[in-house]
Amino acid sequence: MTITGANRHDSMALAPTLDAVPGVRSGKRGRPRKRPAKLHADKAYDSRRCRAECRARGIRPRIARKGVETSARLGRHRWVVERTFAWFAQFRRLAIRYERRADIHLAFTKLGAALICLNQIRRFC
Repeated sequence: MTITGANRHDSMALAPTLDAVPGVRSGKRGRPRKRPAKLHADKAYDSRRCRAECRARGIRPRIARKGVETSARLGRHRWVVERTFAWFAQFRRLAIRYERRADIHLAFTKLGAALICLNQIRRFC
């Protein structure tokens, strides 16, 4: 999880976010994979820089192209992200940022993520 200023475009934080992804277990023996196999993103990330950052890390970019592809096929994956943002919006302190210090805001964001995971565990167990 990474945070940035409110007035920065999301694509500028793509590289730090990709670097923050923990190892992915595949169920096979050996060292766990460090990065996911592919990245689904909407048209806001359609730039050579974003695609190059993905490829440099061994991730296949699945980014909709501006003016070429529709976002309808990415809607299945995009819905998961929007749903998670809605879960974070239930915490008023995260919806409207009151903290000036980034470390405190990141701590509250991680606490919110832990509470969301706890709610999902209670729901399914």
